[in-house]
Amino acid sequence: MQPANQERIGRPVRVVSIGFPPGLRLERIALLIEEQGVRGADLILLPETCRGQRDDTMETLDGPGIRALAALAAKHRTYIVYPIDRIDGKRRLNSAVILDRSGAVAGVYDKIYPFQGSEWAIEPPVSPGERACVFTADFGKVGIAICFDLNWPQLWHSLAREGAEMVVWPSAYSGGRALQAHAIQNHYPIVSATWIPDCRIYDLDGDEIAHDENNRGDGLNVTCATLDLDRCIFHFDFHHPGKLQQLIEEHGDSVETEKWLPREAWFVLKAKRPGVSARELARENGFEELRDYIRRSGSEISARRAASAAP
Repeated sequence: MQPANQERIGRPVRVVSIGFPPGLRLERIALLIEEQGVRGADLILLPETCRGQRDDTMETLDGPGIRALAALAAKHRTYIVYPIDRIDGKRRLNSAVILDRSGAVAGVYDKIYPFQGSEWAIEPPVSPGERACVFTADFGKVGIAICFDLNWPQLWHSLAREGAEMVVWPSAYSGGRALQAHAIQNHYPIVSATWIPDCRIYDLDGDEIAHDENNRGDGLNVTCATLDLDRCIFHFDFHHPGKLQQLIEEHGDSVETEKWLPREAWFVLKAKRPGVSARELARENGFEELRDYIRRSGSEISARRAASAAP
């Protein structure tokens, strides 16, 4: 859980990724969550369809896995992302269920792009989901994508448009460079949990923060990291050196340039002391975050193109 407000710098979020091959018994999954829950966590992420995709592991939103993990979420006051082989009426869905700190179902994401191999071959086959998912936690906005979703950039762009400040990615495989590319293009951190088992965490500029694989042995990986969701990234355009220099001169005790990326013409700001939001301070001083700048520029260019083409 997050420390008391007066002790926090920025908006720290402690995430835990637990990776393992599919089919682990529910009792073992619960023990792993219990182990991490007592250490404190804001969000615990499990891998894709973590109990497998068999007739005896399909469950509804009031199934045994949901009930067991909901109790743990409430006990440890943590969010849990629990990916399941879900049955909903006649439909089979590859879903990630979000349990909040009280144990309630806070959201469900249904994988939009099921794998055309195994997920089409099982009976009933996995139906594609219909919409992207960004849920609002008490620490910020979290987007979700699952495994084969990796290959459709438009889904990842939609998570950014909906305000995702972090994305979690339960998966069968590691993703590697493609996952990194989405962090680079959309400017949010991405956390994975996989069957491999491994965890990759990419920063909002694409830097790899963590890469652990089988670090517990016997097909089990547990990675813990703290992400500051108040950190924000900007383009040099219209900010450097003028606005940035003025911001540091006037608020240098509150905010600092954490990363300087001259080849990309980007920089990252972070808070220096409790009670300060680098994002809010930058906004108050006329800064525009990188992905907002790119989106606005694209819209204005399209409008100019349309105006030029008008008779």
